[in-house]
Amino acid sequence: MTEELRIVSASRVVNAPAAAIFELIADPARQPEWDGNANLAAAAPGQRVHAVGDSFVMTNTGGSVRQNHVTEFTEGRLIAWQPAPVGEPVPGHLWRWELEPASPTSTRVTHTYDWTALTDARRFDRARATTADKLEASLDRLAALAESRASGGETAG
Repeated sequence: MTEELRIVSASRVVNAPAAAIFELIADPARQPEWDGNANLAAAAPGQRVHAVGDSFVMTNTGGSVRQNHVTEFTEGRLIAWQPAPVGEPVPGHLWRWELEPASPTSTRVTHTYDWTALTDARRFDRARATTADKLEASLDRLAALAESRASGGETAG
């Protein structure tokens, strides 16, 4: 029997400073702009993440509302959260973003989906469908947005 892969990640270098990229990730209102899964519909402004223990609320394209609990945070470098229906316990999956400056104007960004702690079998098919190519799509959209901002193509949202 083959061990099921429950941690999926993708990385790429983005031609923008880490701080600029991190702002796009840490501000939930910006996340639907770069979501490569076409899953995120909207988040109210003013929910910018600042620390472990913060949470933000996001509406998915299917109309579900999720409260995302921040479990890892280092300003400008690392952010991870566990989504859950509002007011309910987290089911055990985690989204993580790690940023490592490659130069003053470029950053290696790694996006990870980890469902090793997921216990709700009803969510397994959806978790299995979150593959590296889906994470790469988010990275590519994030890169395009961040690189446009870095080159002066867009002003801060």
